Amino acid sequence: QVQLVESGGGLVTAGGSLRLSCAASGRTFSSYMMAWFRQAPGKEREFVAGIRWSGGNSYYADSVLGRFTISGDNAKNTVYLQMNSLKAEDTAVYYCAAGRLYHNIRYSENYDYWGQGTQVTVSS
Repeated sequence: QVQLVESGGGLVTAGGSLRLSCAASGRTFSSYMMAWFRQAPGKEREFVAGIRWSGGNSYYADSVLGRFTISGDNAKNTVYLQMNSLKAEDTAVYYCAAGRLYHNIRYSENYDYWGQGTQVTVSS
């Protein structure tokens, strides 16, 4: 049974930092794209960042480029999202996702597995 379990969310003031973790289990994810999406109230789920386990190539939404960093620890089967210089508009539920895809990585419908989400609230 595949599980993605997020942790690390919370309340932070603007300009602060948080690190989210996504622990993956239940199968081998070496050929998978791992990604973070977020969904704010009243808005659609949007792509934040993605990383390919093999090769380690990473991708970012323009809105977080230079502030967020995605990384993976193969030994722990865990993906991280380091979030710096947080803004009020980063407030959302953040989801970890995994999928065997090589194209259209920014589209949530292409991912096979999802975590339950973790709330990030940035106060201004």
